[in-house]
Amino acid sequence: MIRHCVMLRLARKADRTKLDRVMLALGKLVDRLDGCSNFCAGPNRDFEDKSPDIAYGFTLDAHDAKALAAYAVHPEHQALGAKLVDLCEGGSAGIIVYDIEVGP
Repeated sequence: MIRHCVMLRLARKADRTKLDRVMLALGKLVDRLDGCSNFCAGPNRDFEDKSPDIAYGFTLDAHDAKALAAYAVHPEHQALGAKLVDLCEGGSAGIIVYDIEVGP
């Protein structure tokens, strides 16, 4: 399984209502896609004081690389991603993405 992790450096002017709508739509998309599950989103609590510039993030699980690739090219994902770019400091430079393999 692959855990897809996305961290966001939100612009100061970012509209939180728009962010909430994008997160809700991403969660619904993940629920509909074969091989994708466990969407989780929320503000960075930064309990270790290591990432104060990362305001928000989300994760989802993909069964395999094929499922993650299908998510990546899905038109709804791409449209929602464009909305996230608009909400982030520096556009796409304000988005950090990493994928880790988890489980057996």
